Amino acid sequence: MREQTKLVIKEWAESIIIAVILALVIRTFVVQAFKIPSGSMIPTFQVGDRIFVNKFIYGAKIPLLNVNLPAVRQPKRGDIIVFISPETPKKDFVKRLIAVGGEKVQIRDRKILINGEVVEEPSSIRSIDYYNSGDYGQEGQVIEVPKDSYFVLGDNSASSRDSRFWGFVPKKNLLGKVILIYWPLHRMKIIH
Repeated sequence: MREQTKLVIKEWAESIIIAVILALVIRTFVVQAFKIPSGSMIPTFQVGDRIFVNKFIYGAKIPLLNVNLPAVRQPKRGDIIVFISPETPKKDFVKRLIAVGGEKVQIRDRKILINGEVVEEPSSIRSIDYYNSGDYGQEGQVIEVPKDSYFVLGDNSASSRDSRFWGFVPKKNLLGKVILIYWPLHRMKIIH
């Protein structure tokens, strides 16, 4: 009887270890859950929404090696991204990507201009009123995004601390792209 008990315990232990390893691999390289803590992305996200973030699309980081896996595609305008805050490295932020390295961005008449042209696509940017504010978002100011960096804004521009205030998100701070609101159930939807 003792041998059988040992076998059962061993099987359970192996199953638990394998499950933990799989969960860590999935969380590190594939998808991670986050909770929206503020109203800076209203109406896209509400305070308390729970989201899944695709980590492999931009090339997940390999822990301890400071190396990224190959990216499926590069971040593009309109993506809602999760990144390590440039101001507070212990916090992760969720914002909409507005401009990439080498582009010149301006906020004029509550619209986004890239290289002097009003952004028409994606419609997720065109449909939002953006306000001039902060050191990097003054009226008439044209900001050039440095190479390997991003300019990001909250969808709730009147109540968002974003690139207008602290500048640019370095590529190395990028964690992934939001793909799904999974909680609460009545708000569940895929994010494009």
